[in-house]
Amino acid sequence: MKTPSPAEQIKEGIAVITGAGSGLGRALSCALVAEGVNVVGFGRRIEALAETKYEAEQSGKASFTPMQVDVSEASEVRRAYNEIGEINGRPTILINNAGVYPHRDSLSEYPEDFMQTMAINLGGVVNCTATALQYMKESGIGRIINVGSFADIAPLPASAAYSVSKGAGQIYVRALVADIGDRLPNIVISTWMPGALATDMGIPEGLKPEVAAAWGAKLALWHDPSLNGSVFEMNQEVPPTRGLKSKVKDMLLLRRGPKPRMIPS
Repeated sequence: MKTPSPAEQIKEGIAVITGAGSGLGRALSCALVAEGVNVVGFGRRIEALAETKYEAEQSGKASFTPMQVDVSEASEVRRAYNEIGEINGRPTILINNAGVYPHRDSLSEYPEDFMQTMAINLGGVVNCTATALQYMKESGIGRIINVGSFADIAPLPASAAYSVSKGAGQIYVRALVADIGDRLPNIVISTWMPGALATDMGIPEGLKPEVAAAWGAKLALWHDPSLNGSVFEMNQEVPPTRGLKSKVKDMLLLRRGPKPRMIPS
């Protein structure tokens, strides 16, 4: 009997999506279920997760299991993953999507409120990723997507906690790749920035979450060790920063730099 490829094993396992009760998380859940992937959705509002389940399972191709989880609490995340392992199967995909975006000026924001945002936006990523890795390392195969933002590069007014938390999340991804990239190359970790969306956290004229989710779902199913540490904006790779020496060499050899990859349609 032929052993399934890592890409096949990824799709046959369980995808965990945080913040699955609305917006992008709901759209990602629907997109992955439509691809035939069984999804477990984490969220704090069980009623909202029930709505996601109804929408996601309209395709009839896979299942959506709602789990009421506060990702800022490590014990709740561990409990949820234990239930997944006992009931649903092996977690092979994690999309860290959960986040809050409080609009508070730094002069009026209490430190406790700032740190609560960090606990959700950064702590949630750490809690879910560290727990997922305990399951993924057994087979050495997994796919992790961290939903990122340009907020750390160009913070908007009244967004200090959000900007710091999203920037720290991207640093955490790079640190993970440095730690396990050589030892577990088939656990592939990427950052994905979906762009400005028409959601509660986005802008009215933004991109429909369903459009972005189609890219996010394909990226989650794209298993290639060369994607480790990659960053994608919408459906295109953001090339890594290259030094002056490399750029000069390209000029002298009359060659172009690496061509950004596109998410398969």
